[in-house]
Amino acid sequence: METVRSIKRILKSQPTLEGAGVRLKRAFGYNEVPLLDPFLLLDHFGSKNPEDYIAGFPWHPHRGIETVTYMIRGTVEHGDSIGNKGTIGSGDVQWMTAGSGIIHQEMPQRFEGRTIGFQLWVNLPSSQKMMAPRYRDVKKEQIPEIKFEKNVKIKVICGKVNGVTGPVHDIVVDMEYLDITSGKRSCFEYPVKEGNKTFAYVFEGSAYFDSNRDKLIDEGHLVIYHDGDRVKIITNDSPVRFLLVSGKPINQPVAWRGPIVMNTEEELETAFKELSDGNFIKQS
Repeated sequence: METVRSIKRILKSQPTLEGAGVRLKRAFGYNEVPLLDPFLLLDHFGSKNPEDYIAGFPWHPHRGIETVTYMIRGTVEHGDSIGNKGTIGSGDVQWMTAGSGIIHQEMPQRFEGRTIGFQLWVNLPSSQKMMAPRYRDVKKEQIPEIKFEKNVKIKVICGKVNGVTGPVHDIVVDMEYLDITSGKRSCFEYPVKEGNKTFAYVFEGSAYFDSNRDKLIDEGHLVIYHDGDRVKIITNDSPVRFLLVSGKPINQPVAWRGPIVMNTEEELETAFKELSDGNFIKQS
């Protein structure tokens, strides 16, 4: 039977300090892992003040995850231990598979006006925790935007919408990552796979994210859904823009410390010992 998903939890993003002193808002993280498997973390960064972000994220390691960085507005320079170097700008996506281990840096640049961006961490299953690292930049021109309904536009970053496939298509887990804008006084339903963990994160405007219109959800709030085969979004007198992300759970134990996510504490100890001993990087 077809079921519109109801809201399981609503979270307000929390201010936090990361990297060398970057002020950002964490939509979810360690404590929400059981609710959002295979997703581990979503950070929302952005400010009109360069001092809030210019210190950036100097060289640091990752293992056992994939990261998807999506810049709405702003510029980030990056480099890594497997030789990649470049810049992502407004509308671009940076996708990285840490796999067996990568060391990289992400350095936001001064930007006129307000920067807005997101970083999503996606877990890797145990069988691919130690896969070869890989990296890809996706330019905004490669990201298709489709008209879903009269007042609804969708940028397809990962997944497929009405036969249109997003450019980030090699994520290990089965997932969909959409940037959706819905105009004022609109109502639409969007299909999601039953069994997939699904969340929406509002970063502009406000909307109702359930059929009953129980609560108007505004900027900086995360909606975690119960199961079902579609979601329903209703706006009043203002438009809304939000990320809609869903993925198939891995259903494996999570051992997480800092930038490294494995399945057991023993694997974490090994990773940090290798980092200390200088043999963390397996492939370059």
